[in-house]
Amino acid sequence: MPLRLEPEATFREALAAADRPLAGMWVCSGSPLVAEICAGAGLDWLLIDAEHSPNGLESILAQLQAVNGYPVQAMVRPPVNDTVVFKQYLDLGVQNLLVPMVNSAAEAEAAVAATRYPPHGVRGVGSSLARAARWNRIPDYLARAAETVSVTVQIESEAAVAAVENILAVDGVDAIFLGPADLAASMGLLGQQEHPEVRAAVEHCLTAAKTAGKPAGVNAFNEGTARAYLAGGASFVLVGADVAILARASEALASTYIANDPVAEPVETPDSY
Repeated sequence: MPLRLEPEATFREALAAADRPLAGMWVCSGSPLVAEICAGAGLDWLLIDAEHSPNGLESILAQLQAVNGYPVQAMVRPPVNDTVVFKQYLDLGVQNLLVPMVNSAAEAEAAVAATRYPPHGVRGVGSSLARAARWNRIPDYLARAAETVSVTVQIESEAAVAAVENILAVDGVDAIFLGPADLAASMGLLGQQEHPEVRAAVEHCLTAAKTAGKPAGVNAFNEGTARAYLAGGASFVLVGADVAILARASEALASTYIANDPVAEPVETPDSY
């Protein structure tokens, strides 16, 4: 007899059940092994990125399989707000989407529609071929599919900040996520994520989300900034990235053994392996 399966809980449900903000990190390397290492770190969620990272359908699938079974939520960011791309991601088994560059309520509505089957949306039907339905081993998947998907949209431009209340009002938008880097660029402050005007725009959106009764998250690698946004009402944060951690740690090794005297007396440190 075939195994009958149930969908896993979504990021929407994890946020609703949490008694504290959820902390996560980017997974950008494209490596299932690195994704699995990060999944076991004790964080609440991972963002597998395909907008600025070398991730295609095959590598996303492999990473979803690698982190499956770990007590961590996996969210995936596609490269673009596109119906065909979403169809492919959802059929792979992506349950939590982070949609980049959503600048208006209309764009948010299009993102939601791409995750819903007709008559409530425009998602193409292929459940018998799809991992999402476990090849039709999930009972009533077509009728229940919308329950298995969460949609978070990114607010990362001046236009999006101006429209944030309307974006939050879109049915099916479960949360918003602030991207200070692109937001700063759109404000003419490229590379100045800590600028007071950028911080103020982020805080405005956090307040709007609280008023709308929807969660808001933010990207903040600086610990002081992250804690300030958490104090300001952020429900979830991204506080690091696999590639950034590797870059900084490998640079530290080079600085220790090359920039300094390589024959100097070693400093005693606890064994971390």
